[in-house]
Amino acid sequence: MAARDYPVRPAARRPPVASLVVKWAETIRVRMDTTWRLLIKELSAFGVVGATCFAIDVVLFQLLYAHAGFGAVTAKFFATMVSMTVAYFAHRYWSFSHRARTGVRREYLLFAVVNGGTLLLNLGVVAFVRYPLGQESPLVLQLANITGIAAGTVIRYLSYRRWVFPAEAAVAGVQDRSATR
Repeated sequence: MAARDYPVRPAARRPPVASLVVKWAETIRVRMDTTWRLLIKELSAFGVVGATCFAIDVVLFQLLYAHAGFGAVTAKFFATMVSMTVAYFAHRYWSFSHRARTGVRREYLLFAVVNGGTLLLNLGVVAFVRYPLGQESPLVLQLANITGIAAGTVIRYLSYRRWVFPAEAAVAGVQDRSATR
């Protein structure tokens, strides 16, 4: 066959570069809008749950230490255990409800480990103020308690997002890697 026998196709029309850039920018804008909405939803729900559990923790600590006669560290331990359990269910079913479900046992175990670590940090702060510094005032111990809670809050939020309630893609990546082994 000679070259003249081949059908001539018109050159494929490509959209102008400006059109591609506009589509790309629109895609990025939509993704960023969705990402920001989810982040704002997470942070605001995390804040409401945190504020509620903070109130539970502070009130219960005060009742146990100042009124029921528990020691400072024991009162802190029980107050934290109650507020931690309330926080798990609120975070699982509200704050991080849009994230992957990896099983209640796995999530609660990791949640307990993260909260156990922040509890130890908080107990350390309260114990340090109470014993080496010799403070017995409920107000001073409450301020130490609040300081420990504030430090633990940042650690908890980042840990929950990363390990306890991971994003869908992170869960799929872990499952893909375990399937290839």
